[in-house]
Amino acid sequence: MTATPDDAPRTRPVRVVLADDEAMIRAGVCAILAAEPGIEVVAEAADGHEAVELTLRHRPDVVLLDVRMPRFDGLRAAEEIQRVAPDTAVVMLTTFSEDEYIARALDSGASGFLLKAGDPRELIAGVRAVADGAACLSPEVARRVIARLGDGRLSRAWAARRTLEPLTRRERDVVALVADGLSNAEVAERLHVVEGTVKAHVSAVLARLGLRNRVELAILVHEAGPVHRKS
Repeated sequence: MTATPDDAPRTRPVRVVLADDEAMIRAGVCAILAAEPGIEVVAEAADGHEAVELTLRHRPDVVLLDVRMPRFDGLRAAEEIQRVAPDTAVVMLTTFSEDEYIARALDSGASGFLLKAGDPRELIAGVRAVADGAACLSPEVARRVIARLGDGRLSRAWAARRTLEPLTRRERDVVALVADGLSNAEVAERLHVVEGTVKAHVSAVLARLGLRNRVELAILVHEAGPVHRKS
């Protein structure tokens, strides 16, 4: 087979659809992304339903979704986009950091969760990361996810380690780097293999463990603690 876009270096801008019901927020996010070489906002939406339509029309690499929008919110839109355009990465963008929204966003299949109050550099890095197949969580969200794992941490760690036990040494190497937020290209460079090999390992691990995306894989690895390589 010929190389897929995930297997080859990116030669075109990262194409983004942005959905937020506040025009001023859309203008600000667009200004940040437009100033960054290699990122292009191809469409803007004022609600989740329009975001789904624009995703089908433009087939962007990334959709940035505000969580709380009237009528058709970002969480519903994320679920629908994952259903109709599974190759498009979804990042939730919100001013809200309550655990309820974090959990629902991760359950929706989102590849990332960023706070509007965060550093603009986090936004840019997050868009690039998910476009390259990685996951992104703002530091505040990461702290909350870890805190959620605090209850019953020992039992969760034991269960996670048992889940990861069947992985080969190479698969463990790959998932450890994925959990650190590295893209397929970065993992390939670190392990001195071709990017297609990394993609195949990630896909195989997700399928074998019954996980939907790299975010769920990263959470599982962090629950398990250090990933011990097989001898």
